[in-house]
Amino acid sequence: MQKITASQVMTRNVLAVGADWSIDRLLEFLTEHSISGAPVVSGDHTPIGVVSLTDLARNGSLGDRPQADVPNYYRQGLEKLIAREEMRGFHVEAQSPTTVREVMTPVVFGVDESSTVQEVADAMITGRIHRVLVTRKGKMVGIISSMDLLPIVRDLAPPPPKR
Repeated sequence: MQKITASQVMTRNVLAVGADWSIDRLLEFLTEHSISGAPVVSGDHTPIGVVSLTDLARNGSLGDRPQADVPNYYRQGLEKLIAREEMRGFHVEAQSPTTVREVMTPVVFGVDESSTVQEVADAMITGRIHRVLVTRKGKMVGIISSMDLLPIVRDLAPPPPKR
C-alpha cells in the first residue's frame, strides 16, 4: 500500500484570521467561507493559535442575541452534532467587544508535510482536535481537517460483505 502524506491531502490555501479581529468579524468570515474554524495568525502571519465555533461556545463569548442570528449553515450542522444545552451558547451579542485572542486556543497543533495520514490522524485523536496545520521547515504551508481525512478512510476501507 502506498504511503499517503500530509502534503497530498492538505488544503494549501489556508484561510487564517487575525488575533485582533472582533467576534462579529470572525463569524462573518467563518460564514462567508463555510468553515467552522481557522488558524489565528500574528501580524507577520505566524500561527499563534486556532479558533473555532466550539471555542466561541465554550467561552460564552457570543452574548445574548437570539439563536436565529446564528447563521443557518452552522445551526443546521451543529444541531446534529451538539446537544441542545450547548447550542444555547451560540448567541451573538451585537458589536461584541471580545476579540479572537480572548477566545482562541493558544496552541498550534502541527505536523510536517512528510507526515503520514496515520500520524495526522493520531495527532488529531491525541489532541482531541479537528484540524492540524501542515508545516515545512517551521512555516505553515497547509491545513488538514478531519473532513479531509474521511475520503481516505472511506477509500481504504474494504467493501462491506455482500449479503
